[in-house]
Amino acid sequence: MTDDPRTTDKAQLRARLLAARDAMSPFILSQAIGELAVWMYSLPVEIGEGDTVAAYVATRREPGGTAMLDALVDRGVRVLLPIVPEGPPQRLQWGVYCGERSLEEGRWNLLEPQGIRLDPDTLVQAALILVPAVAVDRRGVRLGRGAGYYDRTLEGIPGQVVAVVHDGEVVDHDLPEEPTDVRVQWILTPSGGFEPVRDDT
Repeated sequence: MTDDPRTTDKAQLRARLLAARDAMSPFILSQAIGELAVWMYSLPVEIGEGDTVAAYVATRREPGGTAMLDALVDRGVRVLLPIVPEGPPQRLQWGVYCGERSLEEGRWNLLEPQGIRLDPDTLVQAALILVPAVAVDRRGVRLGRGAGYYDRTLEGIPGQVVAVVHDGEVVDHDLPEEPTDVRVQWILTPSGGFEPVRDDT
């Protein structure tokens, strides 16, 4: 049985982009973290005090960092973070972010919020959902790490979804897309801020 060429293309592109991240200088990464935190004060949808935003804890040179989360908290926003459940890939659970010290290592040594685990459907409360990506194209097709946790979780969720990537990870050509992929509505980069995706409908 031969490999699906779309899957092969995804794997090759993912490997190339992750290698570029690994080669990124600590200075550039630190600068990106600071710039993304500043963009939390200019969100693309109206967010008031007490509203909910879902985000993530950056790992392995992903763009973001707790500075981004702390900026949201500074605005009075309730921040949800993902918790990876045991077992095969499935919908993510969620917990409330209460500062960097509230994070502990969970599955695969990922930092997750302590306290009550919230049901995956809790995500419907989020007006804005910031998700990590390895790359994203102008249509909003997101390249993740391949397990499909976010695609399972985002299916049918009404909130606006933002793919957060480094500046060089927005691609102008169309990424391979599977029927199960969930497109995002916004792209966030450190230098460019929030940009809407192209409407292909």
